[in-house]
Amino acid sequence: MKSRILLMGVSALMASAAYAQIGKPFIHDPSTIVECDGKYYTFGTGGGGLISEDGWVWNGGAVRPGGGAAPDAIKIGDRYLIAYSKTGGGLGGGHAGTVVTMWNKTLDPNSPDFKFTDEIEVASSLVDEDCDAIDAGLLMGPDGRLWLSYGTYFGFIRLVELDPKTGARVEGNEAINIAIDCEASTMMYRNGWYYLLGTHGTCCDGLNSTYNIVVGRSRNVTGPYLDNVGRDMLQGGGKMVIAAGGRVVGPGHFGRYIVEDGIEKMSCHFEADFDMSGRSTLGIRPLLWVNDWPVAGDLMKDGTYEIESQRHGYALEAAVDFIRMEGMRRGWWGANNDEPLTSIADQKLEDVIGGWPTGEIGVRIGDYMFRPHQKWTITAVPEKGGYLGGPYFKIVIAGTNKALAATADKEVTIVPEFTGADEQLWQIDQLTDGTYRIMPKKVPGCDKRLALVAIGDSTPTLEEFDSKSDNSKWLFKAH
Repeated sequence: MKSRILLMGVSALMASAAYAQIGKPFIHDPSTIVECDGKYYTFGTGGGGLISEDGWVWNGGAVRPGGGAAPDAIKIGDRYLIAYSKTGGGLGGGHAGTVVTMWNKTLDPNSPDFKFTDEIEVASSLVDEDCDAIDAGLLMGPDGRLWLSYGTYFGFIRLVELDPKTGARVEGNEAINIAIDCEASTMMYRNGWYYLLGTHGTCCDGLNSTYNIVVGRSRNVTGPYLDNVGRDMLQGGGKMVIAAGGRVVGPGHFGRYIVEDGIEKMSCHFEADFDMSGRSTLGIRPLLWVNDWPVAGDLMKDGTYEIESQRHGYALEAAVDFIRMEGMRRGWWGANNDEPLTSIADQKLEDVIGGWPTGEIGVRIGDYMFRPHQKWTITAVPEKGGYLGGPYFKIVIAGTNKALAATADKEVTIVPEFTGADEQLWQIDQLTDGTYRIMPKKVPGCDKRLALVAIGDSTPTLEEFDSKSDNSKWLFKAH
């Protein structure tokens, strides 16, 4: 976070948001989301933070002493390490600042074990220094070494090593300059690459903030960090991860949360949410990986779609009789190319629904012909709760209330009416490769979380999700 405004270029638009987090998700400079005893926590500038039981509804209640700015959080073993800036970024009238760390056994303020340790100073900056000790970012590397990045636009982004047992700075460790022209930095590791995320643009200007998140990568934790066209982040490089779009502006303060193999989320704040009075709000998006580069994914939007199996490219459909369309066959033979051209209307629901069963209808996978039994309308049901980064959805045959549902036999069916029952609510997660997992909120009589799977080219069912199998992956193609 910085307290002055710079004039920067407006960022390119990214995927628009369909739904914001609900409750009171108001926060600035959020830490990476961490889980503790089944709840999610994030901390922000000024002390305190947000808590969520499901990752969808967020409210205040997280406790962090010390005030200050731009914390980060990480779980190490059975403890939680918090780092934050006591001043800096011009908050105290200059560039002088300190970054401190502290531990807690739990993040639940109602637990008898809730007690933060004394602060340990791990980085500092002077009034006239070319770095501000603010905007802490924590990384536990694959080798067990712990790193802290910090800094703002007022100078360099710097890197120091911490002791993962004490949270103190490794004795004799000197800070290394790794980037300029960004702030709110953090780091992550994946597939042999270290990634440095920085927030570019302007903050603290509400609806006019141009914050956006950029990234560079290196094979070494100390850099150099280069972007996709080879620019060093020490020279102002950085590849876009997320910028403004979908009635939110100013994404900043990246955090990574690995849900499970193949499913990751990124968190940030949006400087202004146009649908929440322009407040600074928590944002959660799918995190995709494209050619080993992180990219913000899409939130699911209400709409009518083909649901296509990645296994073969066939479409999910109601198991009803295929109704042929009237009209003569036309080919290249015997065609009169001088005849006037006419537009043929799509097959309509009212043309075919009279022949459909009135009760439950089976579900299968077949050749896509954009027919009524292959078009699905997907709508959020936010009052039914959600999961990390999204609400539950209902999935119905377009133009009807005939809803996709899980059965006690661990199969899928189409019921005559959507009632809002758990087996009719669907969790839709975008995977790291851009495809989707479709999962019922609850399978009747089953304690396992099962996903929609194509066990054959024509047969959908419910099985445990396998992120490495195309059988478990789906695409949504809009109409």
